[in-house]
Amino acid sequence: MPKATPRPVEKRYQAEIHVDLRRQAVFWTLAIVLLALFLFIFSDILLPFIAGMALAYFLDPVADRLERIGLSRFWATIVILLAFVVLLALVLVVVVPALAKQLAGLAEGIPSYISALQNLVTNIDSKWLERTLGVNAADLRAGLNSLLGQGAGFLTTLFKSIWSSGVAIINLGSLFVITPVVAFYMLLDWDRMVATVDNWIPRQYLETVRGIARDMDRSIAGFVRGQGTLCLILGIYYATGLTVVGLNFGLLIGLLAGLISFIPYVGSLTGLVLAVTVALVQFSPHWLWIGAVLVVFFVGQFIEGNILQPKLVGSSVGLHPVWLMFALLAFGALFGFVGLLIAVPASAAIGVLTRFGLSRYLASPLYRGPEEGLEKPAAKPVSTGRRRTRED
Repeated sequence: MPKATPRPVEKRYQAEIHVDLRRQAVFWTLAIVLLALFLFIFSDILLPFIAGMALAYFLDPVADRLERIGLSRFWATIVILLAFVVLLALVLVVVVPALAKQLAGLAEGIPSYISALQNLVTNIDSKWLERTLGVNAADLRAGLNSLLGQGAGFLTTLFKSIWSSGVAIINLGSLFVITPVVAFYMLLDWDRMVATVDNWIPRQYLETVRGIARDMDRSIAGFVRGQGTLCLILGIYYATGLTVVGLNFGLLIGLLAGLISFIPYVGSLTGLVLAVTVALVQFSPHWLWIGAVLVVFFVGQFIEGNILQPKLVGSSVGLHPVWLMFALLAFGALFGFVGLLIAVPASAAIGVLTRFGLSRYLASPLYRGPEEGLEKPAAKPVSTGRRRTRED
């Protein structure tokens, strides 16, 4: 008959576990506090380094694939970064000037677009409004005019802020000098750094930490690589489609809608509202072209939901839209533009750690109770009062 675990041994074992957990909690809390303090103090100079690390992480699978076809890690890194520098130069020479021109034109043209929208609202048949919507036409026009006026001020301030910050970022020579250098060395030594960090892990927690790291990598890679590729494809599609339709500022609106599509519903909805607003002013009363703008966005949503999202991102990300938006706002408020860059991978890592901690909690005596899982002693046989025989 198996013996029950002695109570003193059990208590001593639980006490050792609690001490170990407290030490780990103190260590990781201090590590997180120091990391947050480091990011807060040096946030103004970290942009090229964070961008270089993100670029190296994004391109590491490409380097691995080039290694499998016969290139050394050094030459694979050289090929990748040369291609990236050429592509970046083309973007800076061709796309950025066009975007800057459209952004400046949109910021200057917002008042005239608002005035044109007010005229469209004013020309609506008041009797049709009262008969269809049951509201007073004058009150509706006054409310819409007030809303459009407030929106004009907000959008003007927003685009001026984006323009000024964009110029400031582009004028930072360090972003284009330091970032490729950081990306080169990080990409060259990526596998070596991973192996070094793996050797630092305490051997008793090796498999657990490796499992957490794999989950983090799967989640971050699914979002950074998968969602980043998706946003890039959508941005090119929207920009091309709206430009072909002939929409004013189509390149700017399309790229903006695609690049912020990583925030669920926000990117497509923002692009749709901006595009339809510009189309109403530009094409009205030619509803065919306004419908063409709507078709561009509806087709884009179909492609995203049925083709790109399942193929590129899949279901391994595990980032809830509300948690993602909170992380973007929180990290952006704390660390500025650098916070926006690290918000997604940090929120993915926090999500993995939270799920791991919750699973451990659900399997611990703290949740199940101190007696859960302990083997109870077998019940003694009830005496029948008769003498045992050899057959017994």
